[in-house]
Amino acid sequence: MMQLKRAVLVFSAILTCGSAAPANLSGPAWYPIVGTGQDACYTATGTRVDCASASGEGQDAAHRGHDPVYVANGNGTVSDEVTGLMWSQAPSSPMTFAETQAFARSSRLGGYSDWRVPTIRELYSLIDYRGSYSGDPATSRPYLDTTVFRFRYGNGTGLGDAARGRRPIDVQEWSATRYVGLTMGRDETVFGVNFADGRIKGYPVMDPANRMQSPNRLAVRLVRGRAYGINAFIVGEQTISDRATGLMWQRRDDGRMRSWAEALAYCNGLTLGGAKDWRLPNAKELHSIVDYTRSPAIDPRFVLSDTAAYLWSSTTHLEAPPGPEVADRPFTRRGELAVYAAIGPALGYMELPPGSGQRRWVDAHGAGAMRSDPKDIGTATFPNGFGPQHDDVRGRHLGLCVRDEDAPAKLL
Repeated sequence: MMQLKRAVLVFSAILTCGSAAPANLSGPAWYPIVGTGQDACYTATGTRVDCASASGEGQDAAHRGHDPVYVANGNGTVSDEVTGLMWSQAPSSPMTFAETQAFARSSRLGGYSDWRVPTIRELYSLIDYRGSYSGDPATSRPYLDTTVFRFRYGNGTGLGDAARGRRPIDVQEWSATRYVGLTMGRDETVFGVNFADGRIKGYPVMDPANRMQSPNRLAVRLVRGRAYGINAFIVGEQTISDRATGLMWQRRDDGRMRSWAEALAYCNGLTLGGAKDWRLPNAKELHSIVDYTRSPAIDPRFVLSDTAAYLWSSTTHLEAPPGPEVADRPFTRRGELAVYAAIGPALGYMELPPGSGQRRWVDAHGAGAMRSDPKDIGTATFPNGFGPQHDDVRGRHLGLCVRDEDAPAKLL
């Protein structure tokens, strides 16, 4: 019992002070959410605003949470002082998904032998939403803290011969998390993070660039330490508390699709369960309730009015003005996009079979993808999606609100 109380007190200190999470902590579920790094607020048209103003209220940077704290150990590893995890400083050369587990077991990086392939929740914890991507590495910034982690765009060097000829954006990294469904209606898929563009998508086990005739090859960034990303839900009539993260969630959405600004205002003005301090979750907070063991990708104890919907976050996606690879993109100012979670299938208007000239809406990236949409779509319509994979553009999503809760105090 004393061990449990000590663990709870440490957890309470972290929620209060942002202290580091010891890797050997025992006791309750442990899931401190690392802040996104975002340090500025933006309007729907990308104009930077004061986070303390009415326009900034409820945005990611107005509620920063646990700022990331990384320590480079000088032996090819990086310690995360918030989660207690230790990471390989650099990604591997591209390899097949089947090769990743053996690679982790054989690694002796830093003198340790307990490396593993990270889950998608672990890998996404490293995302830094101060990044941006323009299509040109010279005017882009990785969605990763490159003061401690190593990263290179896919320019044909630094990632092994398998990367030669790849676009700069083609530097996706495998997680250990398989998609429970299929993408493109046929493809076995594994989720991964792309630190070049700040997104989670499902990547096929077989290589789409080679017409699925050989295995797909992506890099992997190993991790070690206590298992991270396990929820501990307490379900009420109107709310769901997660004692692992210290967050309380609105259990049911109100059934209204909103623009990003409208979703922010809705959560800022919500009174529920006797509390008035609700807000729209940031991208990592929202990701903490994405459930990769099922599709739709959310625990059924959350009651969504549309399980095929996407959920807004309060995090701005700072893509830069389009370069030659995204010249068809109609949104040209940094800060016009915001991150969302695809609870239902992440759709794309795809040509299937390839070369057939026939396009249809399919699950292109998997339920559980983290993508972005324009904050204000205005009167524009995109019947064929946009981008290389013709991702659907909705511009109106559901909002599920969150608040900070002193969960550890209730455990003492």
